Amino acid sequence: MKKEYKTIEELLKNKLSKKEEPKALNLIYRLKNVKKRGYFTKKEFLEMGMWKSSRPKKHYLKNSEREIISISKKVLSTQFEKRRIELLTNIAGVNIPTASAILTLIDTQNYGVIDIRVWQILYLYGAVKTKPHGTNFNFKNWYNYLMKIRYYARKFKVSARDVERTLFFAHQNVQLGNLYKSK
Repeated sequence: MKKEYKTIEELLKNKLSKKEEPKALNLIYRLKNVKKRGYFTKKEFLEMGMWKSSRPKKHYLKNSEREIISISKKVLSTQFEKRRIELLTNIAGVNIPTASAILTLIDTQNYGVIDIRVWQILYLYGAVKTKPHGTNFNFKNWYNYLMKIRYYARKFKVSARDVERTLFFAHQNVQLGNLYKSK
């Protein structure tokens, strides 16, 4: 993978997109009342999980409506990012990338999906220093990522989702070979 620009700031300045993908936009719109309501339902959870990845669907389905509502109330009532991730990853089938997708879909201003593509672009430009392959994230990786995405969002006066999505598509433009390499 080769840099298109000298810095990540230059990349964002030239490629920044505020245009949401139709499928995501529709889902974000349907979830717009979740924060105000203070929880999400199992149906909403399944939509969010499936938007990120359908692979763990059988695990998603194991969660009861009551469990989902109870956990999501706690997620949306805490101010602590670590607690949010811990709670979300206690839901069957949810890993850190899926948890980040859930947070993103209900709060695009403050969250972006942690993803192999975005992480690899951040690594390419030196914004993150570990995990060059962009897989197997822990809380510390996600939190570092979140702070970077929020920093660039403030700098460019856009949402965290705008920054994340821009970096995702920038990666698609420069990726060579297979996305997932053997480690």
